[in-house]
Amino acid sequence: MNTSSQYATWHHPYKPARKYNKRVAYFSMEFGIDQGLKIYSGGLGFLAGSHLRSGYDLKQNMIGVGILWKYGYYDQGRAEDQTMAPHRTHKRYSFLEDTGIEVRIAIGGNPDVRVRAYVLKPEIFGTVPLYLLSTDLPDNDYLSRTITDNLYDSNEDTRISQNIVLGIGGAKVVQALGGAEKYHLNEGHALPAFYHLKNNGIDPSQFVFTTHTPEQGGNVVRNGYHLNARGFFGRTLTGPELQRELVGDGLNYTVSALRLAQKANAVSKLHGEVARSMWKPFNLDHKISHITNAQHPGFWTDDALEKAFSQKKVRSFQNRKKELKKELFKEVLDQTGTLLDPDVLTVVWARRFAAYKRPDLLLYDFPRFLNLLQRPGQPLQIIWAGKPYPKDYNAINTFNRLVEVSRDLPNLAVLTGYEIALSRTLKCGSDIWLNTPRITREASGTSGMTAAMNGSLNLSINDGWIPEFAQHGKNAFVLPSVDAGQPISVQDELDSQHLYSMLENEVLPMYYNDPKRWMELVFEAKSAVDPQFSSHRMAEQYYKELYNG
Repeated sequence: MNTSSQYATWHHPYKPARKYNKRVAYFSMEFGIDQGLKIYSGGLGFLAGSHLRSGYDLKQNMIGVGILWKYGYYDQGRAEDQTMAPHRTHKRYSFLEDTGIEVRIAIGGNPDVRVRAYVLKPEIFGTVPLYLLSTDLPDNDYLSRTITDNLYDSNEDTRISQNIVLGIGGAKVVQALGGAEKYHLNEGHALPAFYHLKNNGIDPSQFVFTTHTPEQGGNVVRNGYHLNARGFFGRTLTGPELQRELVGDGLNYTVSALRLAQKANAVSKLHGEVARSMWKPFNLDHKISHITNAQHPGFWTDDALEKAFSQKKVRSFQNRKKELKKELFKEVLDQTGTLLDPDVLTVVWARRFAAYKRPDLLLYDFPRFLNLLQRPGQPLQIIWAGKPYPKDYNAINTFNRLVEVSRDLPNLAVLTGYEIALSRTLKCGSDIWLNTPRITREASGTSGMTAAMNGSLNLSINDGWIPEFAQHGKNAFVLPSVDAGQPISVQDELDSQHLYSMLENEVLPMYYNDPKRWMELVFEAKSAVDPQFSSHRMAEQYYKELYNG
């Protein structure tokens, strides 16, 4: 092993603060650190990136463990008719350092898959050390080399292999660094880490786990016998051992992580209630507390807006907001040929395209939608952006439908390339940040936090983090809650009608007729979002309640 790198052992460029002295290894499938480091897909990565930044700012003794995705998630482009087209591009990063650490893991019939650890050093982007794992090595066979090609690969065996690389490979890298006192899994992707560590005598009292969503996609269930054959558990379990891990023939990643972890958390107060209800039949509800997600204000907030806010200069804030709208509209023009007006109320819906998030809720009653767009004296502009999972054809069809609708209407636009840079531009340039999930389905939803940091008011379903933040008519616009037990079609009908009514009767009239009141809401929202929803609070709470507690 080449040990010339300082980061071949546990190392930070600072002496950790005493209350953050415990060694923590934080495993995540994705990290949203910078626009130029494309190892993320969306919210989970943005959250993990903010956590690592705050860890650095607070001088915490933690490291991140992730995967160096050769092609990233995917590059979202357009076909000839402007509908969505996914592309793959080999990513290269000159700023990552080879630590010299290489570990070997067994996957399926191959007992000798090599995993190399590269480090993103703290001084590059202001994070704690982030170790990124790759199997794209000359000594590996072709299939092994491709394991770390694509984030969220659509092939099930490849996904299992990625779990093993992140979990067992990552745990072995941490052990090579000298070991950690707490091993934190950010969602269940790295679950094999817990099994490997337990097999090697690490007490499960050192394991903590964060569950991020009630959605099935974040609570994976796979055939336990197949996982056993693939090497998921770090050794081949006997029949009785395997049965103790399974529910029927399936291994539920979340159930297993909760069973193995000493402590676990949901990512908002409401999600804590939902998660405890979900896992109560497995007698695991008692392990789940909540630590509400948060974001890093220093990274996400426009400096000039922050200065105007801190000096309580409303006019300066408004002038800067108008400049930021113009910057956003340059991107809209470049992508779509649509020229938007910075004096017009601008609504943005931007996040991962998924059915439960309902990106097209505004189109539910299309005649009423058209009337909304044509209100005399109260014009409205709407921008959508977001990446569907590249094999989620229903979500892609929704994206493409919005593209088609926007072609015929001059005050609509749909943008591609929803990554960190565009996300920040949209948050800075929007007046309203629209959030429309079916209630109880959005565990947290951090994009609204960073929108509020940049003077954009949330117009939202009362889900995720919103109940902890929003006061309708004082710092946000909150839709009346519908009964989540009703059929989906009924929920969608009611929520769409509430949305139209709120835009027609409250949002648009206030923006155009009472700008002083509007700015009061903007400043109230910005005051409320920081520090309560700053990742400094979150990172401190993790140490206090999960790592040291």
